[in-house]
Amino acid sequence: MAIVIIAIMLTATAVGLILMLLLQQSLEKHKKTLDQTAKDSLAEMFIFVDPAKLFKYSVAAVFIVPVILWLLFDNPLIPFAAAIVIFVLPKNIVERIRKKRLTDFEKQLPDALLMVSGSMRAGASLSVAMESMVREQKPPLSQEFELMLREQRLGVDFEVALSNMEKRMPLPDFVLLVAAMRITREVGGNFAQILESLATTLRRKHEMEGKINALTAQGKAQGIVMAALPLFLMLILTYMEPEAMAPLYHTLYGWATLVVIFLLIIIGYMGIRKIVNIDV
Repeated sequence: MAIVIIAIMLTATAVGLILMLLLQQSLEKHKKTLDQTAKDSLAEMFIFVDPAKLFKYSVAAVFIVPVILWLLFDNPLIPFAAAIVIFVLPKNIVERIRKKRLTDFEKQLPDALLMVSGSMRAGASLSVAMESMVREQKPPLSQEFELMLREQRLGVDFEVALSNMEKRMPLPDFVLLVAAMRITREVGGNFAQILESLATTLRRKHEMEGKINALTAQGKAQGIVMAALPLFLMLILTYMEPEAMAPLYHTLYGWATLVVIFLLIIIGYMGIRKIVNIDV
């Protein structure tokens, strides 16, 4: 009996050490990811956050929120799902902010090109026209062009500053603008007219994208409704028949059923989004 107890204790100790090592590795990887996100993605968007504080808040939320949910609902699935969501949420939030910034930049680009073209037709140079455009435009476009102009003032070559901005703004519209600027500098031509034609093309493209988004809005709304409908019915039935729905929340078979339900909802919603998401 003593040997069995010692073996059980050693096994439990080994399992505990392995779990601690895995947790430590996971936290270190999460810290590196948050540091990289704060230094690269957020800094590129002119959002300056202390990586140490971001890591502390993220870890505290991962451990505290699931415990509170466990005490409130007495269901292991809800704290587990909340921990996963909190662990993944910061990166997704940063990605959504970055996507919105790129979208805003893309919408501002045609008007900015028309302003630069008008200034150059009035006799201003490209640098002076861009500086005038930066003063009139709003972020994020003004921030990006101001950074490019600042790099040029510090002695960075125009091509290098343009390439750096292209890396920060990997948009097809801006890539087209960069190609036009490079070709014009090498070959020559009426750059003001090229910018005006490019602005007109981009404006028409945005109009077509807006029409497509309007036509697919109904499909996107249907996806949200179809994903939320089972959850809404579950809440209604829980309120109306709590005893009949209790096995769904307090038994192993009920937890497995909930996992299957949520997986099917996610798969269905992602499928609908894939169908209605049309890229021009």
